[in-house]
Amino acid sequence: MSPDARETWPHPALIDSWLGDAEIDFEFRPGEDVAVHDDPEARAAARRFRDVLGTFASGITVITTVSNGQPVGMTCQSFSSVSLDPPLVLFVPARSSRAWPVIQRVGRFCVNVLAADQEHVSAQMASKGADKFAGIDWRPAEVTGSPVIAGTLAHLDCTIHTVHEGGDHYVVVGRVEHLETTGGDDAEPLLYFRGSYRTTDC
Repeated sequence: MSPDARETWPHPALIDSWLGDAEIDFEFRPGEDVAVHDDPEARAAARRFRDVLGTFASGITVITTVSNGQPVGMTCQSFSSVSLDPPLVLFVPARSSRAWPVIQRVGRFCVNVLAADQEHVSAQMASKGADKFAGIDWRPAEVTGSPVIAGTLAHLDCTIHTVHEGGDHYVVVGRVEHLETTGGDDAEPLLYFRGSYRTTDC
């Protein structure tokens, strides 16, 4: 792991304090889940920022790892490829995310690309204060052992390469150690567009 990733590690006590109950742990695009100052002009600017970014349809992923023998997961919309050589991808967790500090401490993760029929997986992995993996079938990834969720279109098994500060989020770059597609040629993705789940059929 790059030293850059270690520099932003929070203290274990802080990680534990973030693991309390809350309602949602869905890592939307930057700006979608961030509180705005109680100022009409600032709220209007934030709403416009979010509305414009919402016109960019994206897939939905679940980022997973294993910590102390237990699976950890978070739903994440902000995911992208970065580089072919070396093979790098990125995702963008909020500073307020509870799952991200655990993933960072472990230093490895798996990106699960959700299929059109896995909206329930996205919702469950976005919940807090519950067993996110209850009823979810998964197997360990080939290299890191991170959970590969059954029925996904593809997965990318990664180690943390670098972590950069990005305002109210972190930009996490991962090095892909192994990847494969698991859905058939006719499999459809789960999409997110203008604040709602979509598929390629609608």
